[in-house]
Amino acid sequence: MATQSHSNINNFDLLRIAAAMQVLFGHGFVHLHLQKPGWWAVVEAFPGVPIFFVISGFLISRSYERSPSLQAYARNRILRIYPALWVCIALTIVAASAAGFGFLHAQGAAWLPAQLVGVIYTPAFLSGFGFGSYNGSLWTIPLELQFYLVLPVCYALLPTTQRGFDVGIGVMLIAFTGVALAFALNASPFGQGQAEPLAQKVFRYTFAPHFYLFVAGVLLQRLRIEHAGYIAGKALVWVAAYLAFYFLTPRNGWTEIAGGLLMALCVVSVAYTMPGLARRVLRGNDVSYGVYIYHGLLINVFLTLGWQGHPMLMPLLIATTLAASAASWVFVERPFLRKKSAGPAAAGLKPA
Repeated sequence: MATQSHSNINNFDLLRIAAAMQVLFGHGFVHLHLQKPGWWAVVEAFPGVPIFFVISGFLISRSYERSPSLQAYARNRILRIYPALWVCIALTIVAASAAGFGFLHAQGAAWLPAQLVGVIYTPAFLSGFGFGSYNGSLWTIPLELQFYLVLPVCYALLPTTQRGFDVGIGVMLIAFTGVALAFALNASPFGQGQAEPLAQKVFRYTFAPHFYLFVAGVLLQRLRIEHAGYIAGKALVWVAAYLAFYFLTPRNGWTEIAGGLLMALCVVSVAYTMPGLARRVLRGNDVSYGVYIYHGLLINVFLTLGWQGHPMLMPLLIATTLAASAASWVFVERPFLRKKSAGPAAAGLKPA
């Protein structure tokens, strides 16, 4: 029990907010045409989306192991993702309608149900809203949902003994790291007016090329790596090692994948260095999901109003996003999260 209690005191909530803010800054600089400051080179080394995937693997696998049933696990995932997403979609419709975009047609009728279940895409009739994507952050929602669906399947297929299960997770990590590496080395470049090949785009929106980060989180959780002396309290060492790797190695597919795995260790080390910090700073509040899903919509609102290029737009984006996120947490997310099913106090129920 003491070990589990220690594991529950961590900084993952702070890390999620930092990751969401990294995505906000990245999108804000690009789409609002703002000059990137010198410190951005360091922040850019810690991409928010891969950090989210590692944290998800670590925490969702632990949540699944504690869930009394598959139904409870599914209910908890639905309560975490969908209510805030639905409100964000509703506000998107309000904002886009105010900008002159109509939804009462066949495309709109097909688009709305797809968004409500998490099949995120920007239809042709919304391609002129903001920077061309109705909310550039929501592309990861389908990936997270796929992670949630695939995780129980993985647990069911792997050996039930502790050692056999963990070895199986390790083999899975190697396999999906190979998938990610093959994709990184062979994917066709796109952007700056060059369209991405359709087959590549479809594959990129599946869990497969990203799953290695999630599985890395699962394996680290299974190994209870947070109790290792070389992880707990060693954040500065791991951050320094990761930054050295990032800045001293060439940027290519090999270093991208290796860097992601090194960052996974870095993330867990930061989470368990001064582990009570998040609890003292946040006091149980978690606005990271709101920051992530609302900043893209607000950027599009700014662009619709013709706001770009002014240095004060970044502070305004941060302030409005935090306000929206706080409202989402207080009035939407927290009330629904209180309805989550509570699992047993101790983990390790699956496998036996």
